Amino acid sequence: MRRAWVLAAALAFAAASQAQLQRFLPNDGHYGELHDQRQQPLPLVQIDKKILRLAPGGRIHDQNNRTIVHASLPDAAPVWFVQDMNGDIARLWILLPGETARMKPAPKPEPKPKPKG
Repeated sequence: MRRAWVLAAALAFAAASQAQLQRFLPNDGHYGELHDQRQQPLPLVQIDKKILRLAPGGRIHDQNNRTIVHASLPDAAPVWFVQDMNGDIARLWILLPGETARMKPAPKPEPKPKPKG
């Protein structure tokens, strides 16, 4: 009976520690918003107002870091993506809310008008 409790505690600890890990998102990526994805045929992806192509062998990761296919993309979501040398999307991650806050670029301040004088 004691072994069962020790095993259950070890499994619970392993599951909890796994949930605390953060995903690795490369620094050379770009933030964007996925839009109108249901209207885009394979291999096209609309991010912000641009229609980009998914590279051959390109990988798409969902919020649980599982690899998914193009047809499983949500219609709209915040994403982090890496482009290859041709400008095609090599890797794309659907972001979690905490990742969105961390990866979204800060808005640029508006220039102040010069005083007349």
